[in-house]
Amino acid sequence: MTEIYTYSINSLQGQNIDLSAYKDKVILVVNTASECGFTPQYEGLQALHKQYRDKGLVIIGVPCNQFGHQEPGDATVISEGCLINYGVDFLITEKVDVNGTQSHPLFSYLRKALPGVFGNKIKWNFTKFLIGRDGKPLYRFAPITKPEKLEKYIKQALVKA
Repeated sequence: MTEIYTYSINSLQGQNIDLSAYKDKVILVVNTASECGFTPQYEGLQALHKQYRDKGLVIIGVPCNQFGHQEPGDATVISEGCLINYGVDFLITEKVDVNGTQSHPLFSYLRKALPGVFGNKIKWNFTKFLIGRDGKPLYRFAPITKPEKLEKYIKQALVKA
């Protein structure tokens, strides 16, 4: 299977992010939305980022407007909402589609590598994908799974060389 390092995505500011820059890191990719009932999970994601970034965790929030149009804003609105409301300083990317023919290639890959219970489509905002230090997807977590419930999986992934 392909490694995640072959993909890239633009930052919220439009700069290319080559995921190969995160080799040997544990990566948590989360499709996000600012107006979702799960949006308070930003707080838990930020806590994980703060606690584990120096140990090798990279969190990548990926805004998506495909579920209930809950991410309608532009880059400025998204950035301000994440920072002001939740103090987020982990990486936030451009807004992308995570399902369908216009799906970002990163999400096409993640959906195929870690299909969900009901197939490989992402069902809602805040679906989470944990990637190991070797660039291979390890786990997929449902939107209802709170970030603090990921901690044991993150710790396990961080200790694997």
